Amino acid sequence: MREWIASHIKGDKTLWALILVFTLFSFLAVYSTSTNLVYVVGKGTPFGYLIKHLVFVGVGYLTLYIVHRTPYRFFRPASKLGLILAVLLLIFANLSGSTIEGANASRWLSVGGFSFQPSTFAMVMLMAYVASYLAKNYGKKLSFKETILPLWMPVGVIAALVLLSNLSTAMLILSSVLMLTFLGRFPMKHIFSAIGIAIVFLALFLLVVKAFPEAFPNRVDTWMSRIESFMGGEDNKEGYQIERSKMAIAKGGIMGQGAGKSTMKNFLPQSSSDFIYAIITEEYGSLGAIVIMVLYILLLIRIVVISQKAPTLYGQLLVLGLGFPILLQAIINMGVAVELFPVTGQNLPLISSGGTSLWMTCLALGCILSVSAQKRKDGKMEKDKPEADVEEELAESALRQMKNANRTGD
Repeated sequence: MREWIASHIKGDKTLWALILVFTLFSFLAVYSTSTNLVYVVGKGTPFGYLIKHLVFVGVGYLTLYIVHRTPYRFFRPASKLGLILAVLLLIFANLSGSTIEGANASRWLSVGGFSFQPSTFAMVMLMAYVASYLAKNYGKKLSFKETILPLWMPVGVIAALVLLSNLSTAMLILSSVLMLTFLGRFPMKHIFSAIGIAIVFLALFLLVVKAFPEAFPNRVDTWMSRIESFMGGEDNKEGYQIERSKMAIAKGGIMGQGAGKSTMKNFLPQSSSDFIYAIITEEYGSLGAIVIMVLYILLLIRIVVISQKAPTLYGQLLVLGLGFPILLQAIINMGVAVELFPVTGQNLPLISSGGTSLWMTCLALGCILSVSAQKRKDGKMEKDKPEADVEEELAESALRQMKNANRTGD
């Protein structure tokens, strides 16, 4: 067993251990909160939801394994194709997607009986693409005009398509991109120019929606309702959720009510996803809540360590670009539970129920593990291969795989 693990499981062992701990804890949390869906919504059984989560975890781990065994240099050309696919999926979702029980307040697509949220896939592809662009142009003196089409246009298109159905994810995407450009030593004046343009476009969008509310589907009224509730305005659905979340946290005390003994999970509509941190605090107390925070801090530390040991600049930026959104999402989810932020609909990564979030998190972590699996030669950072060479190598690798498959079939 140890030999099999050594030969097949590559990359940072501490990160693997953290992923395993998160996964084990997710089973406890999802199984407990599933009673909300069973007894309040009237669907399925707790055991059924546990099996469903097990399937999600299995697919996530398969994704994690396949991606972490793939040389990370191949993610550069793959991110371009993935970005195109993401745009198509987002357009299709906005035109024909449906909202599932209000989950995540976002548009979904149904694929093979499973629901899929394109915005999370788009975020992963975009961050990989931006990391590739920054690595390619690192140290070059580019005017802002030269960066519009290759950098800001893809960012703007993805953010705009996500914005129509999910403001918080759009803001998460923009914040992550800006953070990565800053870490990639992109000129600050270009970053501020991009922020200014984003603010102008958002203002124009809000004006158009207010002037022509029936022109196209949007969730502006929901955004305003959540902000008003956060600022202490009218008592609405969001205010109800926050109050129940704080009650759950207060009932948890120091040691908690015990595993599975939460009562507030039956009053929180999204107790297994958006407000799962409040239920964890109720059941495991402040100590359990602190343990979860410590786990995310350890995850942050491993991401930073892996980035510092990355063989190339692209590997370094890829790790930061894919790792930080996971941590930001966790901060937002925990912050919403204690009313530091308005209700957003962001899951708690690696713990909340839901296949799309888990799969895309595993995809991102697989890329990070792929980077950690490759060591620096002589302890020095290498130069990234030209993209043309990587694309040619990827094409040759795909051709070899096809030939091997044909031989196996014969």
